[in-house]
Amino acid sequence: MSASICAYIMAMAMATGFLSLSCGGTTSFVDSSNLTWVSDGNYVSIGNTATASFVEGTSSSLLPIRFFPNSPGRKCYRLPVRNISSSIIVRTQFVYKNYDGLSKPPAFSVSLGTAISATINLSRTDPWTEEFIWPVNKDILPLCLQSLPDAGFPVISTLEVRPLPEGAYRTGLKDFSDKFLRKSYRINCGCNNVSLRYPMDQYDRIWDADLDFSPIHISPGFEIRSTFNSSSLKETPPAPVLQTARISGKEVLTYNLPLDTLGDYYVVLYFAGILPISPSFDVLINGDVIQSNYTVKMSEVSALFIERKGIKSLDITMKSTRRYPQINAIEVYEIVDIPSESSSTTVSALQVFQQSTGLDLGWDDDPCSPMPWDHIGCEGNSVVSLELSDINLRSISPTFGDLLDLKSLDLHNTSLAGEIQNLGSLQLLEKLNLSFNQLTSFGFDLEDLINLQILDLQSNSLHGIVPDSLGELKDLHLLNLENNQLQGTLPLSLNRESLEVRTSGNLCLSFSSLVCNGLPKNRSIETPEFTIITKKKHNVHNHLAIVLGAVGGAILVLLVVSLSVLFYTRRKRPEVTYTARAQSEMRNWNVAAKLYSHKEIKAATNKFKEVIGRGSFGTVYLGKLPDGKLVAVKVKFDNSQLGADSFMNEVSLLSQIRHQNLVSLEGFCHESKQQILVYEYLPGGSLADNLYGASSKRVTLSWVRRLKIAVDAAKGTHIVLYLTSDQRLHRKTLGNIDEKLKRLVYLEGLDYLHNGSDPRIIHRDVKSSNILLDADMNAKVCDFGLSKRVTRADATHVTTVVKGTAGYLDPEYYSTQQLTEKSDVYSFGVVLLELICGREPLRRSGNPDSFNLVLWAKPYLQAGAFQIVDESLNGTFDVESMRKAAIVASRSVERDAPKRPCIAEVLRELKEAYSIQLSFLASSGHLH
Repeated sequence: MSASICAYIMAMAMATGFLSLSCGGTTSFVDSSNLTWVSDGNYVSIGNTATASFVEGTSSSLLPIRFFPNSPGRKCYRLPVRNISSSIIVRTQFVYKNYDGLSKPPAFSVSLGTAISATINLSRTDPWTEEFIWPVNKDILPLCLQSLPDAGFPVISTLEVRPLPEGAYRTGLKDFSDKFLRKSYRINCGCNNVSLRYPMDQYDRIWDADLDFSPIHISPGFEIRSTFNSSSLKETPPAPVLQTARISGKEVLTYNLPLDTLGDYYVVLYFAGILPISPSFDVLINGDVIQSNYTVKMSEVSALFIERKGIKSLDITMKSTRRYPQINAIEVYEIVDIPSESSSTTVSALQVFQQSTGLDLGWDDDPCSPMPWDHIGCEGNSVVSLELSDINLRSISPTFGDLLDLKSLDLHNTSLAGEIQNLGSLQLLEKLNLSFNQLTSFGFDLEDLINLQILDLQSNSLHGIVPDSLGELKDLHLLNLENNQLQGTLPLSLNRESLEVRTSGNLCLSFSSLVCNGLPKNRSIETPEFTIITKKKHNVHNHLAIVLGAVGGAILVLLVVSLSVLFYTRRKRPEVTYTARAQSEMRNWNVAAKLYSHKEIKAATNKFKEVIGRGSFGTVYLGKLPDGKLVAVKVKFDNSQLGADSFMNEVSLLSQIRHQNLVSLEGFCHESKQQILVYEYLPGGSLADNLYGASSKRVTLSWVRRLKIAVDAAKGTHIVLYLTSDQRLHRKTLGNIDEKLKRLVYLEGLDYLHNGSDPRIIHRDVKSSNILLDADMNAKVCDFGLSKRVTRADATHVTTVVKGTAGYLDPEYYSTQQLTEKSDVYSFGVVLLELICGREPLRRSGNPDSFNLVLWAKPYLQAGAFQIVDESLNGTFDVESMRKAAIVASRSVERDAPKRPCIAEVLRELKEAYSIQLSFLASSGHLH
């Protein structure tokens, strides 16, 4: 068999990884290169189809196209790249050819992932071809077209994906993971005829003849059918390209290549010893010597990889030092940065909000890049503003609490009712507009918005008095309370020079208690209304006015001082009382955890220097106690009275828990409204990080390890309070437990899990990021900040405000606000799906059917179809072990809570799956 036939067969084998889309086409066909083209209908969900008359040479044909009229936002193809471990070529062709008879060629932008990759202007070139080399880091790559203002409809003709060899086009690039390459030139030097591509190039790169790029000093082209080994180059240039060369008959050989834009460029120069000589020469780029005395050796292939920054033209020169210079091929690419993706927590929160409300906001992929979603404002990859006015929301979604970077939130005229809630974690928020709704209560969240500058609450149904806590918002400079049902005295802390307070349209609001005293309850709408702007004005009057003003001013100052003293005394007393009460309750509860001062915490964390975690609860810092023990120090955001009560309750709960699968509380700090918890430090990081975060790139969790983590977490998911007055259980089940401590213990006696003593505890925030791993990869459940204590009588149904994390929330709990133990089971079931599939609960890539892990994975696992199992586990698990885990995971995420198993049953099934996998590994000799 000849070498050319072998190469052809190899190329045909490689073609199985190709994707060739005929955009707007309806049928499949095979082209002259034996490549199969298919319709694009399975990869795009919008757009219209048409045909354009395309003339090439002496023949003409009707070419299918897809165009996108009057559709706002991104028009995206979703390209599957799951089974590709390296980089890919993405090649697109755009054709207008006056298909609409309007003679108005469009202009539009093209993006890959989060990056704007090119701007197409078909009035300049028609057809227009773009080619990119993209580093694969997701299962799905979005390629999107974006309309430009008054520039016509985007249109596309073909779309191709071609896998490249592992590691190709990365030599010399410092970091390719956050960059991609846009092709400028790919030249087959010495070839003056036609372009070369598949099957001659098994990766279907198109190599252009260099007739249009002939050097300044015209030199001959050579074609010599010699053979040589090019395996040393990861790019694997095709033999027909290496067998041609441009060889100068003079001492200098130069290519002048114009560039589209000023930017950074990546250049690859190929050399092959096709002549029985070994020439040497200096290689210069734009006059700078890149390589001195470079030698092309006989029958050998070599390449130079060059990165040049900030250039707008490219001169490639070979200057002879011995014999005549030569070059076989040139590739030139623009280096383009890939913008960082937005926080997965932010994206999940926004998309869950979109799903739960049934709104079609066009929110898909990344909210900030390549261009912000509608209603969204971004700074870099952070969502900093959200504007959803005039939409029927009815309530403030719990998912808003995960938008930690928000600086501006506009929810005016969105039918909000009840209490202001779910906003307390938005510590960066500066502007909040909740006007023109039906809100009735301030709630407790507003006082935590420490950076708030503008608060607009006009035209609601707020009643009662204005809370003192609003005066603690030191940056607030506009508070609009107009047209509500508020009455009484405004907090004196709001009466400051820098703050404008608007109060007209209320029953009666004033800084003076004398104004509203004695008003009849049936007072009509004519009640005096006030608009207070506390910026002072100074007027000059006659001497008498000055004297009278001075006397009046003295009286006013005396009144203000008296009121201030009274106000300060009233505000101070509850704080002192609360501190004393808290200390007393700590003693009554017999809290076992150590009480730290804020000074000790500050020293342990080196002035809060190293952040190791951040969430809606607050920030976590790495600390070191005086005895050298490392700890995780969680500084909570919520410093309200409600938050303080919750904090004390959490301290009481966690200080009594001692279980190997729960993160232990080492101590706490509660002074000057500081709410700080000190936990044991677990160096293994979170399960989420080890599954699909940064740690997953270093070590892959085996199936047996994942099952062990699941068993550990299941043990720690539910905790039962057992008061040792029950002597029968005390003697038979619990052994020797100190009755004085009345400790919280986890009982593996399964029956007791759901039938134990009151009260029970529901975690409410079971998720992979709340499962931490120690140095030996043992799992522990953490973060009981949202935990709910319930009595035995209420354990099956407790009405409460929805709390939790997007992607893990029990849908029944979300829709009914009825919390049960099965809500934790649902969340844990999502964790099991993560362990099986190796992906996050919500993702912004892929087709809509795969966005939600539960909706995507559950049908497969119920059918025993394990093709969705994490690829890294292939061939390493026992099928029966996987089947057991898959079944219990599927049952745990049933929409109807009664259909879910109890956590005890989940634990039992996982233990069996773990045992089966251990036996499988032992029998195959892989158990270590």
